[in-house]
Amino acid sequence: MLRKNILITGASSGLGEGMAREFAAKGRNLALCARRTERLLALKAELEGKHPGIRVLVKPLDVNDADAVFKTFRQFADELGSLDRVIVNAGVATGRRVGTGNFEANARTAQTNFLAALAQCEAAVEIFRKQGQGHLVAISSMSALRGLPKHLTVYAATKAGLATLAEGIRAELLATPIKVSTIYPGYIRTELNAGAKKLPFEVDARTGSAALAKAIEREPAKAYVPSWPWMLVGGLLRVMPLSLVAKFA
Repeated sequence: MLRKNILITGASSGLGEGMAREFAAKGRNLALCARRTERLLALKAELEGKHPGIRVLVKPLDVNDADAVFKTFRQFADELGSLDRVIVNAGVATGRRVGTGNFEANARTAQTNFLAALAQCEAAVEIFRKQGQGHLVAISSMSALRGLPKHLTVYAATKAGLATLAEGIRAELLATPIKVSTIYPGYIRTELNAGAKKLPFEVDARTGSAALAKAIEREPAKAYVPSWPWMLVGGLLRVMPLSLVAKFA
C-alpha cells in the first residue's frame, strides 16, 4: 500500500534529512522531528518549495524524553490524520573504549540508540494498532552483526539490540497489517562520521539516502543498504573469526 504520511526522527541532518528529501520527491507528506528546530524549519521550506503538493510538519523532539516522544508522535498522527510509516532513525555515535573512564559517553550512546529507540517503537506501534495498519522501520547498522572493538563496542551493541527489538515486534505482528523492517546501512558519509578516515565501500549521503528510501519502500523484513557489497559483507561478518573482524573495525 502507499505510505502517504511518513514520520522520521533525527531528521535535521544526515540520513534522516536525506531520507526526507527522497520521500518528499515521491510526493509523501512528512512529519519531521529533531532537537535542532532551525534546521528542520529550513528543510521544511526547501521541501515545500520544491514539492508544493506535499505537507511537511516539523516539531522539536529530544528522543531521550520518552513522554515527549509519545506526545509528539500522537500530535503528528492527529494533524496528518494517520501515520503510515515511522522511521526510527535518531541516534548517536559517541561511544568510547570500554574501561577507559568514559562510562558517561557510553551510557549516552546506549540511552539514545536503544532506550530512546524503544520509546519510539512503542509510540509508533501503539498508533499503528489503533489504525489497524502501519510500517515500522528501524535503522540499525552493519555493525550490529558482530561485537566490535574500540569506540564501536557500545554502538554496535545498541544497534544489535535495536535489530533484535524490531525482529521481536515483527514476530508479534506477523498476522496483522502492520509491517516491520530492519535496515542495516553500510558506510554512508554523513555528519555523524565526517571526521572519520575513508571507510571501506563508503558512499556519499545522497547515494546512501536514495538507497535507503528504495529499500524501505519494498518493506522487507531486513535489508542491507546499499545491497552491494553489504549483503555479501554481512554474510562474511557472521562467520569470520573475531580476530579478523577486530582488524577491520
